Amino acid sequence: MAILDQYGRPVRLQRLKERQAEPGLTGIRQIWAGSAASGLTPVRLASLLRACDQGQLEEFLILAEEMEERDAHYFSVLGQRKRAISGTAPIVKPASDAAEDKKLADAVREAIAEHEGFPDLIEDMLDALGKGFSVVEIDWAVDASQWVPRQFLFRDPRWFQFDRETGTEIRLKDLTDTDGLALEPFRFITHRSRLKSGLTYRGGIARVVAFGLMCKGYTLKDWIAFVETYGLPLRLGRYGPEASQEDVQKLFSAVANIGTDAAAVLPDSMRIDFQDTGKVNGDNVFENLARWVDEQVSKAVLGQTMTTDNGSSQSQAEVHNEVRHDIARSDARAVSASLMRDLVIPFIDLNFGVQKLYPRLMIEVNEPEDVKAQIDGAAKLMPLGVTFRASELRSKLGLSDPQKGDEIVGGTAAPAAKPATNRVALNQAEMDAVDEIEAEMLGDWVDVMDEILAPLEELVATAGSYEEVMAGLAQTMPKAGSSKLIDALVRGMFKARVEGDVKDG
Repeated sequence: MAILDQYGRPVRLQRLKERQAEPGLTGIRQIWAGSAASGLTPVRLASLLRACDQGQLEEFLILAEEMEERDAHYFSVLGQRKRAISGTAPIVKPASDAAEDKKLADAVREAIAEHEGFPDLIEDMLDALGKGFSVVEIDWAVDASQWVPRQFLFRDPRWFQFDRETGTEIRLKDLTDTDGLALEPFRFITHRSRLKSGLTYRGGIARVVAFGLMCKGYTLKDWIAFVETYGLPLRLGRYGPEASQEDVQKLFSAVANIGTDAAAVLPDSMRIDFQDTGKVNGDNVFENLARWVDEQVSKAVLGQTMTTDNGSSQSQAEVHNEVRHDIARSDARAVSASLMRDLVIPFIDLNFGVQKLYPRLMIEVNEPEDVKAQIDGAAKLMPLGVTFRASELRSKLGLSDPQKGDEIVGGTAAPAAKPATNRVALNQAEMDAVDEIEAEMLGDWVDVMDEILAPLEELVATAGSYEEVMAGLAQTMPKAGSSKLIDALVRGMFKARVEGDVKDG
């Protein structure tokens, strides 16, 4: 039975041994590319983006690549977002607790999650953040036992295009077919950045920040020109009516170069005056514009500015870091879905056949923990009787449990206080002992109470008035000092005391 890919196409095993998207010195897939950022103007940028909207992506993809190379801030924040995912260890969970499912999960963990090239694979997939999509080719190795990915080859997105009919299928450029070639099943890992709904090639961050970075380029150029003349006085060259055109040109050259040469030779009929223009603060204009553009880039890439730009407090940065965490978690979820579709399921199908349920490979970005708050909370709960495992508290601080023979730092814990006599709660054994004492004391309560009530009943029956009853109590109560009641109370109290002493050690 033929193996089908996620789109229902049959997988040709022989073709998996051959690389499909190899570059060459000639042809349509070359490693050499021109420049789209040099001399970029608003008109040129608008034309480039319109071409991208029509599916002609090459110039836009070249520009997106150059933007990472030319702007340090964009390069930094984009790399920060990529490494938030690539630096996280993947987790492989079996589909169930069955032995066969655990076997599949172990195979995925060994061949994929623990592959030495896995972190680089994640960063290559996240190249889609700037450009909208990315393509990685799987270099399969096969032996007598199984198919395994030997390496993951990043492919230049300029070598791919989208189908002309729907604009959704990624196809390989080829000279023989203007609509491109279909990607071989089980051969490629494609990842799309869904930062916005719509066509994939219109969803890259590079489209959002391109205009701002172009303006920043103009600003930096003007800023440098301003710095060259900042603080220099205005130089005025004066010549007489007898000066020739050649003399005027010499005077202009002398005025233009005196700022750097600090010397000039002029005839007597010419002179140079220096005019003080006062303090100039125009540099703030250039800096403010460049800084504003960087802040917009930070918002587009990270969703915030507090952790990358100046002027933020620690509390503000912590709040904004949560927003960035949400973005990282979304990226991790999207990357995990692409890996499951294009790598994990093909690996299982090639080696173990089609399964009803597959092990899940996930990249989870956990919320940063406030370790100090957790330790402080534990310290406050300890005096209240709440207990904790010492190993768990050590793990929060990144400390290991001491082993036998290790040099120990720190004193022993204070001995626990003995429980109070009047305990709020009793365990089940203590409750059983109390119930037993209670049952024993209630067993003869009729005989004990008869000895007290009989004299009282006789007094009430023979007295003629309330006053006689009250007067006779003094004579009757000594008779009520029942030894049986006293014996019962003493016996019960003694047993309770003994039981408590045994339980409390």
